[in-house]
Amino acid sequence: MNEFWNEIDDPTPRGIAAAIARRITSGELHPGDRLPTVRALGTLLGVSPATVSHAWQALSQAGLIESRGRAGSFVRQHPQTWLPPRMLGLVAGGELPQDATHLDLSHGTPDPLLLPALGPALSRVSLRAETSSYHELPVVPELGRVLDESWPYRAESLTVVDGAQDAVSRSLESVVRFGDRVVLESPGFPAFFDLVSALGASVVPVAIDEHGILPSSLAAALRQGPSALVLQPRAQNPTGASMTSERAQELARVIRSARNGSKLIVVEDDHSGQISTAAPVSLGRWIPDQVLHVRSFSKSHGPDLRIAALGGPAALIDRIVSRRMLGPGWTSRMVQRILADLLTDGTALDEVTEARRQYYSRQKALNAELARVGVHAVSGVGEASTTLPDGINLWLPVADERAALVQLAAAGIRVAPGSPFLAGGAVHTDAAIGGVSSVPGVGPGFVRVTAGMVRSNAAEVAGALAGAALPGPRAFYTLEA
Repeated sequence: MNEFWNEIDDPTPRGIAAAIARRITSGELHPGDRLPTVRALGTLLGVSPATVSHAWQALSQAGLIESRGRAGSFVRQHPQTWLPPRMLGLVAGGELPQDATHLDLSHGTPDPLLLPALGPALSRVSLRAETSSYHELPVVPELGRVLDESWPYRAESLTVVDGAQDAVSRSLESVVRFGDRVVLESPGFPAFFDLVSALGASVVPVAIDEHGILPSSLAAALRQGPSALVLQPRAQNPTGASMTSERAQELARVIRSARNGSKLIVVEDDHSGQISTAAPVSLGRWIPDQVLHVRSFSKSHGPDLRIAALGGPAALIDRIVSRRMLGPGWTSRMVQRILADLLTDGTALDEVTEARRQYYSRQKALNAELARVGVHAVSGVGEASTTLPDGINLWLPVADERAALVQLAAAGIRVAPGSPFLAGGAVHTDAAIGGVSSVPGVGPGFVRVTAGMVRSNAAEVAGALAGAALPGPRAFYTLEA
């Protein structure tokens, strides 16, 4: 047996898992390498097979190793080549059985128990998915009226597409050319980094605090002549920052005063609108001719509805609608009518209001427990937030990102690595997938925690997070099933 195994000096489940995780990250252990059996390693280290088995389970839950039954355990390879690099970094190990993790706080998705019931809405719309023409208006009138009344500014034109990412993707495809620069928040949503790369453009990162993009950082970025800016006005993913009206006005002023600022197109991804506690806000109030505003209903009404509204200048919206006519054509009008019903029905409105209250209460409870043990969620610039994160996520600093994932997995908790959310995140060539992938880094970093899924046990979850976030020996919490 390789003498490396004799160098494990902490024969606890956490110590064994951490030692192996370091070897995987450093490259001493490669994808596909076979690990010793639990019995063989237990004998070598003088511990029981159960101790090694617990370490293997933690590594498996962290997405580092995989079991192949009687063939043994191996360093994990990532076969999901259809996933873009940073998205792959987020879902490493995501195909593990759900009962392997007592609490999954990694996905950034809404609590399914807080989504409004679809049954009543389904019973009130036609059971036939019919349309009289392939060339009807892309938005059904009843939904168009509701959207227009709730839009944060007077948009010249509105349409409907297949979810927030579809809206952002189509918006950037219509204004970004190969070789362009695109301004993105860092930390920010990993898919946006992947999308800019896929378009052949380069990322210009800007810093954020608890109120959104820092005006000074945006001013510096605009000196590079970008063609587009993507921002999240509320419940920013991953930090939970929500932009104030004052900050939005200041950002609009920075854009107006920049050289060639009038040519910049701003794409706003308001992905958590109806579960956000912050008021609707948009730079479109001050620079309407330059803003494409996206309003998604995935977090509030269900990701699988796959529907989002997109509003902005008619010239840009018409270009996007025209291009869609050569692809999907339109977003299902049946789904549009279901959403229109959900946005006007009293019971559904009450259910979404209750979901917003629940998410706020869960954020408040978890952040209070974290503060009690000396841990604080941070803004994008790394400072402790003075306001409660909005929406369902929070952003935590950790002493060692890879070790934190392993330690939390051993405690029965899965969180998302922070590296894929950062413009300078760990992106490396991975021969196993024939491209690049984002991987958690070794050393100080971050994790994203979906606080909206912490229905109870806030104190226990905070204790486990604190053990991973703070350097040095800490009490080790294990979340029971």
